[in-house]
Amino acid sequence: MSSAVETLLSILDLEPLEHNLFRGRSPQVGWQRVFGGQVIGQALVAAARTVEGRSVHSLHCYFMRPGDPKVPIIYEVDRIRDGKSFTTRRVVAVQHGHAIFSMAASFQVEEEGLDHQIPMPDVPAPEDLPSEADIKAAFLKDAPEGVRRYWERDRPIELRPTDLRHYISRDKLEPAQAIWIRTTGSLPDDPEIHRCVLAYASDMTLLDTALFAHGRMIFDRDLQVASLDHSLWLHRPFRADEWLLYAMDSPSASGSRGLTRGSLFRRDGTLVASVAQEGLIRLRPERA
Repeated sequence: MSSAVETLLSILDLEPLEHNLFRGRSPQVGWQRVFGGQVIGQALVAAARTVEGRSVHSLHCYFMRPGDPKVPIIYEVDRIRDGKSFTTRRVVAVQHGHAIFSMAASFQVEEEGLDHQIPMPDVPAPEDLPSEADIKAAFLKDAPEGVRRYWERDRPIELRPTDLRHYISRDKLEPAQAIWIRTTGSLPDDPEIHRCVLAYASDMTLLDTALFAHGRMIFDRDLQVASLDHSLWLHRPFRADEWLLYAMDSPSASGSRGLTRGSLFRRDGTLVASVAQEGLIRLRPERA
C-alpha cells in the first residue's frame, strides 16, 4: 500500500466524539483549502457509521465555504429517517463555528429489480496509455507550473487520461474527457471503504471538463474555480483499487457556473456510478 493511500484511509477513519458527532482531519501537504472530495468522503463515512445493514445509493452535497486544512472538521449527523427499505441521513461539516458543507445521503437494503445501463465508451485500455511516470517524464519539463505541481504531487488516486491535449495545449476541445482511475495501492475488502474512496475520487478532474471548450484549465490565474454542489449515485458493486473509467462531459457553462456530468464504469463495461456537479467558473483580473 502506498503512503498516499495509507494517508487517505487514515483521514477517512473519523474520530467519534459523541453520539452522531465525528471529527476529521486533513493531510498537511500545503494546500490552501481542503479538497472537496475529502469532505465528501469524510461526510459519507460519518453518515455510514450511523447506518447498519444498508448501503448508500445516492448523496447530494453543497459546498458553502472553503475548508481550512489547518484545523479539524466536525461532522454532525442528523438521523432523519429509518424506514423499512431506506435510511436518510443529513450531515453538516463545521469549521470555525460555521457550516462549510452539507450532505443528504440515502441508504437502501439490497433489492432485485429491472436492470439496464448505457454502454461504456470505446477507449484504449489503461495498459495502452502512458502511466503517470511516463507523463511526468515526457511532458512535465515544459508544462505550466500549475500542471507540473498537480502531476508531481503524491496522490492516492492514479489517473490515466485517454487524451493529453488539454494538459499541453490551449486548443478549444470538445467538453468531454475519459480518464482511467484507481487507488495507487490495495484497499481493505470492506465495500463501504470502496464507496467512500470513490466519493473522494469523484470530485477529481470533473469540473475541469467544463473548461475544455474554452482552451482553459483550472490552474489559470485569471479564473476562480470551485465546486458548488455535487451529486453521486451508486448503481452496482465495484472496487476502487481496480481500474474504473471516468467518462465526463459538460453540457453547459453560463453565469459564471459550469455543469459537468460523469459516468464510472468497471473494465468489463459495467456502469457502477453516475455523477453531476455544478461549479463556480468566474473570470477575474489576473493577479500580478
